[in-house]
Order: sequence, then structure tokens, then C-alpha cells
Amino acid sequence: MAVGMQPKRAPHTKPPFSVGQIRKAIPPHCFQRSLFRSFSYLVYDLSLIFIFYYVASTYIHTLPSPLTYVAWPVYWFLQGCILTAIWVIAHECGHGAFSEHQRLNDTLGLILHSAILIPYFSWKLTHHLHHANTSSMERDENFVPKPKSHLPKYSKYFNNPLGRAIRLTISLTVGMYLYLGFNLAGRKHDRLASHYDPYSPLYTDRERLQIFISDAGLLATTCLLYKVAAAKGFAWLFCMYGVPVMFANGMIVLITFLHHCHPQLPHYDSSEWDWLKGALSTVDRDYGLLNKVFHNITDTHVAHHLFNAIPHYHAMEATKAIKPVLGEYYNFDNTPILKAMWRSTTECLYVEPDEGNQGVYWYKNKL
Repeated sequence: MAVGMQPKRAPHTKPPFSVGQIRKAIPPHCFQRSLFRSFSYLVYDLSLIFIFYYVASTYIHTLPSPLTYVAWPVYWFLQGCILTAIWVIAHECGHGAFSEHQRLNDTLGLILHSAILIPYFSWKLTHHLHHANTSSMERDENFVPKPKSHLPKYSKYFNNPLGRAIRLTISLTVGMYLYLGFNLAGRKHDRLASHYDPYSPLYTDRERLQIFISDAGLLATTCLLYKVAAAKGFAWLFCMYGVPVMFANGMIVLITFLHHCHPQLPHYDSSEWDWLKGALSTVDRDYGLLNKVFHNITDTHVAHHLFNAIPHYHAMEATKAIKPVLGEYYNFDNTPILKAMWRSTTECLYVEPDEGNQGVYWYKNKL
């Protein structure tokens, strides 16, 4: 179903196929992970990061003053996009899609996540819960929608173009840190749920050591950044590293937001939710050239929610294979990204069920 072409609701009834039938449609080699091939993408991305860094640090300061105001944003965009691609590889480490060796996956994931200031194990554990409970009103972990009755009283003051612009700006600049630090837009808990806290209600007792390790990775990165700032200056560090990392983390928030917050996607309470219906309640998007830059996490997200151990270099083939099986249950939206971003911010304010089907919730925006 091309949601952007046909603005109608996605199917919410029990699908006429099983997970096993979907899996059979995918060529077996799509589930195979190649250590060499996975590392080749990582080396490619790291090479681009070094090239962009070298060009920026060597030449931007030599440009005439007016040109630097153009050169810096270009560098921030390019470097931020590649750092997003690095996160995609780190994300695959968390799912075991990078290689068949879990210790290697976790070690590499810890290094890459820490490098962009995202705690690896802390994020991995809640992300697995998100995959296990996608679109569940009670148990999902990311962009969990609120019923109208649970909206803050000040929401009505932000339900206008200026308010939406403010909400978007906050989400794309500090949204990742608000989620990690305070579980903003995550599942509700009876006390503060922070990804940095080993004793957070997000985690069990046996998971606490992994949170300490994640925090140690962030501490090591922070110490390294402090030494770089002491040697090069804070302004240099902010321009060369800080802005691209903020751009990458903002892009991660945007990609996740647009995959799960769509006016035509359902959410379910416990009376209607099951794993397959939840996994299908996501949408593939078209980011143009950036689809390839981001290792196709943008336009193969449906397949990823069904089989998250498929490596990104097989995800497009897997997506094409499952489309005939999914039929109208496959959701794709080719709306231009900036327009889609504004539409979801405008129309996905809260959720309510229809009369006669109280277990299926749909996005609304009329206060």
C-alpha cells in the first residue's frame, strides 16, 4: 500500500499469513551475515569520515569569510549523514546482524555507539523491547502515543504552526538526549527511567552490569573529548565533532519518528495487539539518495521489524521478496521527507479508538 499515494488507513485486522510464510518468501542467503562484507561497509564509512574531517580541518579556515558560512553547514550535513550511517551499523551490532559473533558485535557496537554519545547496551536493551512490543499502547518503548486524556494541558498552545516548529526543533536537536536521560516519548514508569541509570526501572538486576559498561564507554569518550578540547579549543571541537553528532542524533530521531508516527498507522491495546500486527504497523520511507547513505534502514524498515537479524545489504532483496506476501499489509510512503515530517507533527498529536473497536487506536489532532 503506497500510503503517500493513497491516504487511507493501514489494515489492522489479523493478517491472512503467518510469520513462517513471510520467512519462506525470503531467499535463505538473505539471513546470512558476512563478516568481511559487514566490515567493508564500516571501513567505507570510516574512510569518508576521515576524508570529510581532513578537508574541513585543512581548508575551511583558509576560505574567505563569506564562504566559511557555506562550507561549515555543508561539512556538518555530510559528516552528520555518515555518522548516521555509522549508527546504522552499530544498530545492526545490537541486533546481531553485523556478524555471527556476539562478542564482536557487542564490542564493536559499544565503541561505535560511545563515539556518538549513545550508550550501547542501555539503548540495545530497550530497543529490543521496542521490537518485541511494536505499536503496543502498554509495552512499546519508542514514540508511544498518548490518549487525548493524557495530554498535558499546555498541548493546546502548541497545536499551531509556531508550536509545531518549536516541538520539531526540540525533537531534532535535544530529543535523543531527552529520551536517553528522561525516557521522553517512551513507556511510562512509576519513577524516573533513565538510560544512564543502572538501577533504572528500564532494566532488570541481571542487566545492570551492562548499563555500567555503557556508562563507562560514554565516560571514556567524554574524557577523550575533553583532552581534544584542551588541545584544540572548544569551538574547534564543536564545529568538527559536536554539530555533526547532534545532526546524526537528530536524524536518528527523525527516521524513527517517521517510521512509527504516521496518520494511517494503528496502535493497539492488549485486547487487540499481537506481535505480527504490531510489527506490520510501521512504514517504509523514501529518502532519495540518502537511502543508500543510511544503508537502506529508511526504506526496508518493515522487513527489519519482521526479521531484525537480516543485514542491511540483504534488506532490500528481502523487502522485495515479502511484498507479494504482505500485499496491502505492506506500508510504503513516498511523501517527500520534509512534507512528511510536518504532516506527522501536525496530525499525530494523540490517539483514540473508533467507536465499536476500542482496542485499535488511530492518530488524531483535533483538541
